[in-house]
Amino acid sequence: MPSSNTPSDHSENTIDPVSSPSRSVYETPLYYQSLIGLLKPLYRLQVWHRSHKNDNYKQEIDQRFGKQYPPRPVVNANIDKGVIWCHAVSLGETNTVAPLLDMLLANGYQIWLTNTTQTGFARGASRFAEKIAQGQMSHSYVPVDSPTVIETFLTHVQPIAALFVETELWANILTKLSQHRIPSILVNGRLSASSFQSYQKIGAVSASMMKNLSLIIAQDSDSAKRFRQLGASSAQIRVAGSLKWVINASKTDDKAVEDNSIYNKKADLRAEFGIADRPVWVAASTHDGEEAAALSLQQQLLSQATLADTLLVIVPRHPERFDAVADLIQKTGLNMARRSDGEAIDADTQVYLADSMGEMMTWYTLANVAFVGGSLVDIGGHNPVEPASVATPVLMGGYTQSCQSVIDKLASVGALYQPSNDFYRPIESNNSSSSDAQIVSDDQLKANKKSSRKKTAYNREDAVSIYMQLETWLSNLPLAAQAGQAGEQMTIQQQAVLTRQFTMIEDAIEMSSNQDSL
Repeated sequence: MPSSNTPSDHSENTIDPVSSPSRSVYETPLYYQSLIGLLKPLYRLQVWHRSHKNDNYKQEIDQRFGKQYPPRPVVNANIDKGVIWCHAVSLGETNTVAPLLDMLLANGYQIWLTNTTQTGFARGASRFAEKIAQGQMSHSYVPVDSPTVIETFLTHVQPIAALFVETELWANILTKLSQHRIPSILVNGRLSASSFQSYQKIGAVSASMMKNLSLIIAQDSDSAKRFRQLGASSAQIRVAGSLKWVINASKTDDKAVEDNSIYNKKADLRAEFGIADRPVWVAASTHDGEEAAALSLQQQLLSQATLADTLLVIVPRHPERFDAVADLIQKTGLNMARRSDGEAIDADTQVYLADSMGEMMTWYTLANVAFVGGSLVDIGGHNPVEPASVATPVLMGGYTQSCQSVIDKLASVGALYQPSNDFYRPIESNNSSSSDAQIVSDDQLKANKKSSRKKTAYNREDAVSIYMQLETWLSNLPLAAQAGQAGEQMTIQQQAVLTRQFTMIEDAIEMSSNQDSL
């Protein structure tokens, strides 16, 4: 990535000094500013421990501490609406906001994208490689929450607005944006009960952040309520639904999400991989503990005569775990083929390790059933909309705080099964739903709720319930297909959330511009 020195190279475009802001600035509490100053050296050490072996370590350090940044996006001579800074913490947030950034770019804005994690940065670089190369977009690590570093960053970037994805907020950054009358917008805002409790512990800091935000676009009413309790006003908040409903498919997988071709695409993919006549399920975006659970479920399925030819595709979340997962599979004695080794799936293959990047939609499309990871272990759950969008029914564990509203909607139409989810309505073979026909009985659910859950590598109670549903769908593939169709239709219905959030962002930018012109 090309680099340039900061900030003096752009002195003609430096941010105007603070003068008569259009709205009040809520200063960050002094104890927070002092704490950040004390922690800066420790944070630098943390970055060193995490990243010093990576090729881009110097780049990360320079960008986090305001030493050097890439050039600003190239101004479009025909349409120049200005640069919007968007911060997405990691891979999940980057994927979530990507369609919104695509829409902003298509409407004449330039984008400066920042990330916190290595995985998020890598995803941002690959997802927007073309736009970065064309100069429509710039990309860096997020600056540390230090006033001097933030000032350097803002002077260089010159944003007309700043977007923060879901819950990633920093008090000094928001104060600086407010001082410079740059509208700050929380997009796809989500505040879980546990996150709310954490923010409450630093009440003064949280209140300053809420009040300095220009607009909070919340996913749901529960999050909106919690933002108000932290200090935001009702006038600042809009409820628009979740961007997780908007599918972020890669270019190579576009056909997989086209409504008219999805069923042909499924058949073609299954034939291509030689699995046309086999029950197939995928365990996707899995974390440590979840692969072991999936392999245990696979062994149970294979023990049944009617499901003895079932194929499990495992897609670990993090590439650095690929070899460890391969070793785990080998220890089970199950026959494995690896994508990275170019090994084909044959009649004897029982587990296929999809240790590749950028092919997730392929695995979701060819599968009859998908388990979405980060949900049997306490990660928060990954986005179930991707498999639902390609008409594949979904299984998830109980740890889904990052996407619960989406899960509940999919569960309500029978497209997603989650143990103890009261919204779940199973689809019957006659394409109707009935609460009396639950896969797991009410008595079983009550027993599960009353029993104490021991801390294990994964939630064993959820795994048992998930197995029951998995067996049901794989034993009755037409029923699974009906559940998948219900999920596909739900995702189509929810696509308007993208336009809603885009319109709200433009309105906020226009309002800020009008205020500044008064």
